[in-house]
Amino acid sequence: MDTIKKTGLNSNEIKLIAIIAMTIDHMTWLLFPGCQKIWWVMLFHVIGRLTAPIMWFFIAEGFHYTRNVKKYIGRLFIFAIISHFAYNFAGGIPFIPTSFFNMTSVMWSLAWAVVLMVIFTTQQLPQWGKIVLIFIICLITFPSDWSTVAAMCPVYLYLNRGDFRKQSLTMLLWTAIYAAVYFIFMDKAYGLLQMCTLLSLPILKQYNGERGKWKGMKWFFYLYYPAHLFVIGIIRVLMGNVRIFP
Repeated sequence: MDTIKKTGLNSNEIKLIAIIAMTIDHMTWLLFPGCQKIWWVMLFHVIGRLTAPIMWFFIAEGFHYTRNVKKYIGRLFIFAIISHFAYNFAGGIPFIPTSFFNMTSVMWSLAWAVVLMVIFTTQQLPQWGKIVLIFIICLITFPSDWSTVAAMCPVYLYLNRGDFRKQSLTMLLWTAIYAAVYFIFMDKAYGLLQMCTLLSLPILKQYNGERGKWKGMKWFFYLYYPAHLFVIGIIRVLMGNVRIFP
């Protein structure tokens, strides 16, 4: 049974926080390309860390509330395709992948996250079949922003739905894995920065289970992501056509 709290923040309000944080983060990447170790630049990126976990959380909520899983998955993949071109254009990344890291947007992993939720909860697949499919999807989502973490974490947020303590531990575990990979193999400062995603937990804890009065936020949330990236891409080209994301 879903618990509705009279106080706290509804999903529209939390999504608005995510939109603002994401915009600040991406504008910072645009104006200060790469992971520049300037304290106030890093502070803007800290704010940006609020966005991804909020997206993961509401992908899990969306799976719980959707009346048609197939349409939900289809809608996410449509936006994943649109967002691929928007994200790569914004960041100066080739449209055709040339490496295994950061080659497409987080929407790609989020779409597959819902597929994983179906796999995890269905009774129509044998356990070995589930393991094979999970492994394949992990490989497919590895090259995206937030990599496989953005596909797996929402699944466990859904499985632990109703127990915020377990959801918090889930967020900690998957974030730590992602941060450790960056810290060890790529950029130590950027790896440590990823742990700031946990600052989203006090915000998510305020979620009162309500959507909010404006029904259009669902579509605005989907559309804003690629739209603002296309704008950033145009500005990037006008500024000198450099790659801005790490």
